[in-house]
Amino acid sequence: METVVTKSVMLSLLLCPLILNVERAEAQEQDDEAGDPIASNSEVGAQAIVVTATRREEDLQDVPVAVSAVSDEALTIAGVEQVRNLNLVAPGFNGGRNQLVMQPSIRGVGSSGTSVGDESNVAVYVDGVYQGDPYSTQVDLVEVSRVEVLRGPQGTVFGRNATGGLVNVVTPDPQFTPRARFRASWGRMREDSNKFDIQAYATGGLTDTIAADLAVLYRNQGGYVTYLPDGGTVGETEIASIRSKLLFEPSSDVQFILTVGYVDTQDENAATARPVGDNTLAANIEGVLLPESPWEASNVTFGIPGRSDFNRLDVALKGLIDLDGVLLESTSSYMRTRVHQIGDSDATNILLGETNMRVRPDTFTQELRLISDNSSSLSWTTGVYYYQLEGEQPLTLINRRDVTQPITPLTLEPEVDNSSIAGFVEGTYDLTPSLSITLGGRYTLETRKFSQRINGVQLFTDAEEDFDKFTYRAAIQYEVSPFLNIYATYGNGFKSGTFNTFSPSNVAVQPETIDAIEFGIKADPLPWLRANLATYFYNYDNLQVTARAADNSFVLQNAASAEIYGGELELFVDPVTGLNLRAALAYAHSEYVDFPNAQVFLPQPGGGNLVSTADASGNQLVRAPEFTLTLNGRYTFDAWEGEAFVGGNLFHSSSVYYDYLNIFGQEPYQLLTAEIGWTNPDDDFTFRIYGKNLTNEAVVQQISPGPLAAYATYERPREIGASLEVRF
Repeated sequence: METVVTKSVMLSLLLCPLILNVERAEAQEQDDEAGDPIASNSEVGAQAIVVTATRREEDLQDVPVAVSAVSDEALTIAGVEQVRNLNLVAPGFNGGRNQLVMQPSIRGVGSSGTSVGDESNVAVYVDGVYQGDPYSTQVDLVEVSRVEVLRGPQGTVFGRNATGGLVNVVTPDPQFTPRARFRASWGRMREDSNKFDIQAYATGGLTDTIAADLAVLYRNQGGYVTYLPDGGTVGETEIASIRSKLLFEPSSDVQFILTVGYVDTQDENAATARPVGDNTLAANIEGVLLPESPWEASNVTFGIPGRSDFNRLDVALKGLIDLDGVLLESTSSYMRTRVHQIGDSDATNILLGETNMRVRPDTFTQELRLISDNSSSLSWTTGVYYYQLEGEQPLTLINRRDVTQPITPLTLEPEVDNSSIAGFVEGTYDLTPSLSITLGGRYTLETRKFSQRINGVQLFTDAEEDFDKFTYRAAIQYEVSPFLNIYATYGNGFKSGTFNTFSPSNVAVQPETIDAIEFGIKADPLPWLRANLATYFYNYDNLQVTARAADNSFVLQNAASAEIYGGELELFVDPVTGLNLRAALAYAHSEYVDFPNAQVFLPQPGGGNLVSTADASGNQLVRAPEFTLTLNGRYTFDAWEGEAFVGGNLFHSSSVYYDYLNIFGQEPYQLLTAEIGWTNPDDDFTFRIYGKNLTNEAVVQQISPGPLAAYATYERPREIGASLEVRF
């Protein structure tokens, strides 16, 4: 650890004088020239970005946290439509997905659990509301102001289950000044597959004190995988989403915002699964249909192609009251999620293994915060937080080694009841105008209850475990100049222990913990250049990992420990008016330090895998590529009395593994998107032609190894389309 930390410190210290020298040279130029160069180049220079990474609004460059703030425009250029696609623009982020469960990881820290109540250790927030259930983190980005990706444990003001970091989706609040927009898109992935996307947003005042808005999305993505049993296509996704906010401001000191949202998704992603190579136990059975390309599939589940149907109701109430310089903030939320998911475990048309599952969680959260203003040397945030989840997950499994065995379904009926309460405080004190320290702590108490029925037999009633943890964070930040900040942080986080709802066991796995050191530099050395660097080292213990068992169910276990270190560099360059360039490079060395009893899968000559245990120590963590690179740019110029633009996004990733022995993985790949368009002189009409995955790269979305097969789903192939946006 000492060697890695020493290297991180040396890297930061070596880069610091370099950036400082550039900044000093620029400052000298400012002294030598008349006027204010930064002011005169305001259309070119890096703009101030406000983020809420510390639960208060602050300038991105002033926050001692590694955070990427991605605008709606950057999301559009990169083709990012959901939270899981943020890997295309946010360094260190990997947006894993297992059918409808989003399984993100940041800097190699992520969860693979699919049990109801088994929350991800990369937390997802939407407008300050925690999306606790793992099936609720699949968020479509409709009318967003920005998306913030915080890297590293956020165990104080955000809490447990943010050991890897978090994603904060910020949507606009209603405005009293009316505005509206409408966007319609059409795309084609293959001759017989189209995509239609309609988005609309409107806001305006209803009275002098009440304003409202409405955001609507309808998306229909046609099937993109040839379905061998009938020659048609599968993979269609249909999404209907609506969100509305009601703003009430009785005075300048009081504000309430009520949010109601509903989303309904019909998704055939599970039907696109195909064996990796011919790794399926059905490979040598008469009548089997084996796909030959990534975008072919043949699996049949309970007589139909696999699918995942999902709907969610969200209700949240946020209140803000200014108590003479101290802000009282209350956030209450209720979420109701319903999922029906069916999938094939051998990934062919032969009936060997199938899963039919329903997920029905209800969650409630309540948070109260007191936030000081920034008028004194001490700024602080304190509060309490309560979380409650009740859910059930009835599941039917079929598992047999050959077609001569009888079909004997196994039915599980787990129920969970999770509650958590926490108190937290964090404060920043300015020792001098340039030097500040931050200290924060949070105490969390959790109670988890679990009951299980198998084939109608009650195994136990309300197995119960309590978990508690004190997490903390310390940071020191030094403002070398108005254009250069350096910081160092030490903090920790934890993900609560939990039960495996796919198991007859009433023994919970232990919490996982992480200790993190980070050094960072945030610099605006030139009016047209921003450079942010972060280096880090993690000690990661008791990892909670999930894998298939020999009977095709799931095993949830604690891996002993892992070590992760690396860094990210983000560059924002605006060299001339109209040209915006961005580059993001991430390096992460991730390694299981001590993992002697890993659940592993060894491919067999006849297909399928031998399920065993082995020592995975020294291997790379799952869904943790060593290198990623993003290059993003947009050029806007005057044309035909309006403005034309051309933009693109290139994303490169090194190998990604999906098992603990690093047998099953995705080779290095690139994804390229591009757009060209025109906006009329009144800025109320934009036409755009776009392309996604222009090189038609076959990129694995998920590989799931198990006893019957190792099967993969792939991201969509090349898509070419056009969109029209009208603003009022």
